[in-house]
Amino acid sequence: MTPVELSRTVLHAVRRAVDAGELAVAVLPERVVVAPPGPGGCGDYATNVALQLARPAGQPAPRVAELLRTRLLRTDGISDVVVTGPGFLNISLDGDADGRLVRDILRAGPRYGHTDTLAGQAPQLHAAHDARAVVLMDAVARVLRSQGARPRLTCAGPPEDAWVRILGIPSNVPVDTGTRSDTLRPVPAPADPTPLGRDAARWALLQPAPHDRPHIGDSQSDQHLAQRETNPLFRVRYAHARTRALLRNAADLGFTPEPGPLTSGEDTQGLLPTLADHPRVLAATAAHRAPDRLARHLVAVADALAPLLPSVLPLGDEKPSAAHRARLALAEAAGTVLAGGLTLLGIDAPEHL
Repeated sequence: MTPVELSRTVLHAVRRAVDAGELAVAVLPERVVVAPPGPGGCGDYATNVALQLARPAGQPAPRVAELLRTRLLRTDGISDVVVTGPGFLNISLDGDADGRLVRDILRAGPRYGHTDTLAGQAPQLHAAHDARAVVLMDAVARVLRSQGARPRLTCAGPPEDAWVRILGIPSNVPVDTGTRSDTLRPVPAPADPTPLGRDAARWALLQPAPHDRPHIGDSQSDQHLAQRETNPLFRVRYAHARTRALLRNAADLGFTPEPGPLTSGEDTQGLLPTLADHPRVLAATAAHRAPDRLARHLVAVADALAPLLPSVLPLGDEKPSAAHRARLALAEAAGTVLAGGLTLLGIDAPEHL
């Protein structure tokens, strides 16, 4: 169960409690936020929805939490729910939650995290006539489409040939020269980004927040092409390529990935919640028109994946075990998330690097 699915499950429990007359709440929240437990918490995820509902329901938050706890305990995939502090719900998923997350990712492939939440919406995106603005608009449109929207794009001027040919900007974006208050107008790149090539240029333009100045044409611009760990784009693409190499090497050894329970350890504990958070990151990226959120998330996935990689394949005369197959499946799932995220940013995810 991903955080997005758990959020929907908790919201469904709230609605059932309202329908049953246990909670008198006139306006329900549109979504429920679930996150790793804070200090004093327990389980896999926690939510403060009971505290949010307490005042409109006219009941103490612990009482609201107990009502929801009773309903959540009847849900498949949830093994325990504990109420802590002033009314936080701490939710534990069942023992195969890790394997189920990996299976969900592999089943969805690069479309993991894609939804139809914004189906029927056609948001207007308008970019200033600037390389960074049109790349930002293109990336935002890709993420919006992943959430079911059908954005309409316009630009203050016709896209330049180099932007289309090198940066991958659509050539048919309509021109709208009118004054608009909703124009995407990030801090422009201080120099022409096209000499970096498509992948490095798009990363250099998208990784910083729109209000931050990208490092292009200055002393740090070469980092975007450097094949070393100090380059975040290299770490992301290298991590993806490593997962593909592991799959090839495992095939040579005669075994394939198979999702299953994972032994708890430092090499997996950071990766699993980061992968589970991917759907939420895509939703937030779409809502805030901020591809930099997705870029930072991909770096977090790559960095969390790194400790796992040395333990995926058997060493020496060791025979492939269920643990190796489960770790290989987890590595494949991480590579899948990296590939899907890079594609949404308009950046290639190479099989070899």
